[in-house]
Amino acid sequence: MTTEGGEAATGESCGADDTDEYADLGATTADAMAIAETSMDRVRELVPDETLADRIRQKSVHATGDPEFQHLVRFTGETADEPVVAGAHAVRAERPIVTDITMVKAGITGRGHDCPVRKAIGNGAELAERTGMTRTAASVLELDRGGVYDDAIAVVGNAPTAALALADCIEDGTRPAVVVATPVGFVKAAESRQRLREVAASHGVPAITNVGRRGGSGLAAGLTNELVHVASDARNGSIELP
Repeated sequence: MTTEGGEAATGESCGADDTDEYADLGATTADAMAIAETSMDRVRELVPDETLADRIRQKSVHATGDPEFQHLVRFTGETADEPVVAGAHAVRAERPIVTDITMVKAGITGRGHDCPVRKAIGNGAELAERTGMTRTAASVLELDRGGVYDDAIAVVGNAPTAALALADCIEDGTRPAVVVATPVGFVKAAESRQRLREVAASHGVPAITNVGRRGGSGLAAGLTNELVHVASDARNGSIELP
């Protein structure tokens, strides 16, 4: 479950001047935007559209193609909206977005924000070789040693061991601005998300996760992109953030 892959990263940030051109789902042409808008209109027929948390639920349904997935999303915070608000504020503050693998990084939009986007995988090779832990777990621990995750948007879309390592880091004092974690699989995936939820709740770290075996890089990227979209809407005055 620690496979890395995907196309060349597309997470390069763009300036605020590009905000007017920001389009959800990556659409930029008229036809593409029409398809994206129609798709989300259909999702809104299936998922409530009343709160910021509902926007995350909608995005989860769109990313998975399954209306039932809205019931699998979990929000860690005083309210369901709290991690969405925290994530949007972090985007507006241009905090780093740190993903576990290349594929998640490739899925993060490059429009509507100025956040640096980086991946964990590729760090911690010596630690992984010395201890036998997975590369993704070692990568998270290595970045955490440099304080990378503090006040960052921490995203885990593939590797349960990365989520477990991030939970350990939070337990040891690391404080991301928000966590988005949807690692997928039959081994440790559900358990890793449960541990991350429990640790995040205990230490006041807002988090967006899901229950069950399902998840994945596309879902994690989509949910993170929705945080960018919420921040963009707040910037242009469409919504107000607490």
